[in-house]
Amino acid sequence: MVDWLTDEQQRSWRSYLEGTARFVDALAHAHDADSPLSLGEYHLMVQLSEQPHRTLRMSALAEGLALSRSRLTHTVDRMERRGLVERHAVPGDRRGVNCVMTEAGWAMLVRAAPHHVAAVRRLMIDVLTPEELSVLGRAMAKVAQEAKSATA
Repeated sequence: MVDWLTDEQQRSWRSYLEGTARFVDALAHAHDADSPLSLGEYHLMVQLSEQPHRTLRMSALAEGLALSRSRLTHTVDRMERRGLVERHAVPGDRRGVNCVMTEAGWAMLVRAAPHHVAAVRRLMIDVLTPEELSVLGRAMAKVAQEAKSATA
């Protein structure tokens, strides 16, 4: 027996789908127009920037970005050709590979960050009340955890 969504649940679900699709599309468009990094590249660079030595194992990077390893490899290939990242073997692990942000990558991230923050502020932060933003953050953290558990 299917536990169908109520009308209110259906409206909320559809609003979520439309809102996230339009938000991500608008943020990606803002990156394409104003930033030297695509939205996906920016997210990857932020992940690296928060790590010691701006270095992270490719497998951990894929997990943190919710990307397949294949998709991450293609993105890193493009970024490596532009001199933004490098791949290095993990010391003591013949199969492990680290992704390392280069100095050129760091400079590109620093250049892109103000554009990204301005777009996020315009498209989300300034649209929601502080309470709505807090609830959204807590709700999506729960959804992300459940979805992560379901695919593990």
